[in-house]
Amino acid sequence: MADFELVTDGLRFPEGPVFMPDGSIALVEIEPGRITRVRPDGSKETIAEPGGGPNGLALGPGGMLYCCNNGGFDWHENNGMLAPGGIAANYSGGRIERIDPATGTVEVLYKSGDFGCVLRGPNDLVFDDHGGFWFTDHGKMDHAKRIHDVVGIFYAKADGSHLEEVVFPSNNPNGCGLSPDGQWLYAAETYTCRLMKFRVTAPGKVDTAAGVGGAGIPVYRPAGWKFFDSLAVEASGNVCVATIGESGISVVSPDGDLVEFVATDDIFTTNICFGGDDMRDAYLTLSGTGRLVKTRWNRPGLKLAY
Repeated sequence: MADFELVTDGLRFPEGPVFMPDGSIALVEIEPGRITRVRPDGSKETIAEPGGGPNGLALGPGGMLYCCNNGGFDWHENNGMLAPGGIAANYSGGRIERIDPATGTVEVLYKSGDFGCVLRGPNDLVFDDHGGFWFTDHGKMDHAKRIHDVVGIFYAKADGSHLEEVVFPSNNPNGCGLSPDGQWLYAAETYTCRLMKFRVTAPGKVDTAAGVGGAGIPVYRPAGWKFFDSLAVEASGNVCVATIGESGISVVSPDGDLVEFVATDDIFTTNICFGGDDMRDAYLTLSGTGRLVKTRWNRPGLKLAY
C-alpha cells in the first residue's frame, strides 16, 4: 500500500476531486448534495449546495465548476461505511450544473429533455481543448423495482448551446478522460469492470465503426471482485482507474497492460486527481469512510484543459 497522507475526513461520500489554482481541492459530497472546498491544512468550507446527487466535478472556462448531478441516491450506512443504494425517493432528475466557486451560485446548464436527450444519472466529465466536454450518464438502478437504465456518453458545449448523445448504448459508464493528444476518449464501465476507449474524430464525434461492436474498443478488464469508478490520465498516457471492491487504483497502459495496482484501505475508492507543481501529487477520495488522502505518484498526471 502506498504512503497516504490524510488531508481531511468527515466527508459524506466524497467524489470528483478537482485541484484548484489556489492549491485547494474542490469536491462533491454526494449524500448531502454539497460542493466542498478542502484547504491544504484540511479545513473545509461549503462552496454550494445544489442538492440532488452531485457526482462528477471539473474546472471549466472562466474558472467555473461544472458538475454532473445524478439526481440523488438512496443511502445505507453500516459500521462506519456509507454506501449508495437505489434511486432516491426524492430523485430530482439528472442534470449538468455550472457553479461559481466565488459566490456559490448554481445554474442548471442542461437538464433531461434538452436537445432531445434523456439524462438519468450524469456521473463524470472531462473538458477537451475546443471548449466542450464529454460526460457519462451512469443511469439509475434499483433491484427491488427491477430497474436498470440503458444509458450513453454525451458531448456538450460549455456555454449551454449544444448537447448530444454520441455513444449509445453504453454499459453504465462511470469515469471518463482523454488521452494526452485528445485522440482517444476513455470510459470506465462499473458493473462490467471494463475500461473502454473511443477514437475521437472531431470535437464531439467518435468513430462509430472503430471496433467489432461499434464505437467502443475494450482496453482492459481485471479478474476478481472489482468494479470500476472514476479515472484520471497520466502525462504518459496511462489511465488510472479507481477500483471498488479489491480497492485501489488500477494503472492501465494505452495498450491494455496493467502497469501497477496501488492498494487502499477503503472498499469505495472512487476517484483520483493530480496536482502540484510537478503534477505528481495524487489526491484520492476514499468515499465509504469519508476521507480525502494524498500521496506522491510514481509518474506525473496529465494537465487538464482548465
